[in-house]
Amino acid sequence: MAWQNKVLRIDLNNKRCSSEPLNREWAQAYLGQRGLATRYLVDEIDPGIDPLSPENKLIFATGPLTGTPAPTGGRSSAVTKSPLTGAIAASNSGGLFGAELKMAGYDILIIEGRASSPVYLSIRDEVAELHAADEFWGRSVWETEPGLRAKLGDPQTKIASIGRAGEIGVKYACIVNDIDRAFGRSGVGAVMGSKNLKAIAIRGTQGVELNDPEAFLSAVADTNAFMRDHPLKKRYAARGTHNMMDVTNQFGSLPTRNCRDVQFEGVEAINADAVRVPRRSDNKPSLQGNKACFACTIGCGRVATIDPQSSLVNGNDPQGGDRSRYKLPSGGLEYETAFAFGPMCGVDDLDAVNYANFLCNEHGMDPISLGVTIAAAMDLFEENVLTLDHTDGLELRFGNADALVRAVELTATGEGIGADIGLGSTRLCEKYGRPELAMVVKGQEFPGYDPRAMKGMALAYATSNRGACHMRARPFMEDFSNVTTEGKAELVKTTQDLIGAVDSAGICMFANAIIAPEHLSSMIDAACDGDWTVDRLRETGERIWNLERQFNLAAGFSMADDSLPERTVTEPARGGAGTGEVADLSTMLGEYYALRGWDDKGVPLAETVRRLNL
Repeated sequence: MAWQNKVLRIDLNNKRCSSEPLNREWAQAYLGQRGLATRYLVDEIDPGIDPLSPENKLIFATGPLTGTPAPTGGRSSAVTKSPLTGAIAASNSGGLFGAELKMAGYDILIIEGRASSPVYLSIRDEVAELHAADEFWGRSVWETEPGLRAKLGDPQTKIASIGRAGEIGVKYACIVNDIDRAFGRSGVGAVMGSKNLKAIAIRGTQGVELNDPEAFLSAVADTNAFMRDHPLKKRYAARGTHNMMDVTNQFGSLPTRNCRDVQFEGVEAINADAVRVPRRSDNKPSLQGNKACFACTIGCGRVATIDPQSSLVNGNDPQGGDRSRYKLPSGGLEYETAFAFGPMCGVDDLDAVNYANFLCNEHGMDPISLGVTIAAAMDLFEENVLTLDHTDGLELRFGNADALVRAVELTATGEGIGADIGLGSTRLCEKYGRPELAMVVKGQEFPGYDPRAMKGMALAYATSNRGACHMRARPFMEDFSNVTTEGKAELVKTTQDLIGAVDSAGICMFANAIIAPEHLSSMIDAACDGDWTVDRLRETGERIWNLERQFNLAAGFSMADDSLPERTVTEPARGGAGTGEVADLSTMLGEYYALRGWDDKGVPLAETVRRLNL
């Protein structure tokens, strides 16, 4: 059956842990993970609540393939109302944490209320307990995870925790698991911090029961055989996602200097080749190797170090701590992190970008939103809106690597200009009277794809239920093939639906980029009871998308929020394939609404609601 058929509910108000049966009707309709957690959230909270109030809930959910041998079957989601956007938040993480939650016997973990003082949650199969976490409050992820594991006396314990950013309410704080994997976007870590929940420690020893084990193993073998020699799999393994930087730069869709430009002249100093070149004082490259998440046959994760002679890893940090911890290998650069701290801020210093990434892992911050918000602050400084008085003398200009590093440090602790940067781009730019400088959709910062040349991505950003996101649709290949809007509305809609199912199944989007939908359906069909065809998976994804849309509408969003920043629709691209182009939703948005079965205001029609049984 693949579901464990059990929900663990944690009432922080009353310090009570209890289990209950999984709603199997919902599981059949929403599959798991993103979809099933969203269904629970919609049923249990008012969409109009303050995201940081005790009334909000934080739901961790696995998919039916989580914890199984399905390739990349280790994913889990954190779903809540976002403090960054006010919209639905569904953040997906890999590593080992999700599989451990499933092995402990639970499909879903629901956190509700607010503890009166800091606590951590310990789960040992059917035993769940809350404990005081005062000794860990104020400590970083890098201190909390090994410290808590040592306290519990089990080196196999898997931990998800927040750093200082989540404690102080940085709007895009994330939840870090397994040291450098994360529920990264939309501020789920700030919600966890608002509940005084420092960490979740899980040890699971149960298996996952499958509907047809023999058929499942056969489907997994077929999928692995298909993936084994696939060129995209080899590229992910060899070069990770970082390889995309050269692609977007050449095409003219690499957001640069807060989207003033679409190409970056300093790419060669920070791209996927640069991390392999032994140009440091010790004649070693930054990249040390790669690694994989649970059940992953790809291994796109990077492991990196900083030049041991750099001032970034020597001496004391601004809080008086020893910087030598940054000499150790840690999670390396992926494309989105490299773009956000590199081209978006105009910085071509590889060690500075790596250091900023390490700080995000250490203190629990989304590197995309942080880098893009720093870019907005740099834009405000260049426009003389922010001054040296605002920044305590920090020259917050594009290309200033020292300013980038200091801004990241200050944001992690909420000091000085870091407190403003911790608000996110929308609130930062509104505070200083220049809202048009925020490169956001629905309050969430752009990923690394400028929408002027990439017409499908423009629509994907505008319509994404969680705000600007490159993971909710896959118009990449068609966008790189032609700079037109033709056919993009249907492409965005159909890939959004399929990805809704993928995000709910328990596997990684990178596996989805390689395998055919038939591979996914064959694995789910063998693992779960019921007839799981490709068509059913697409309908499941469509149901999830519309449920998220209904939540956002109830939270106060409208078609006016299906839009893009003024800069991208009024200032033409100055290079690449889209030279002279602006982002244009005028024809695609109406077509997209019609394809979705929505009215001309973007509201699902009654017949759509009935068809999807919403």
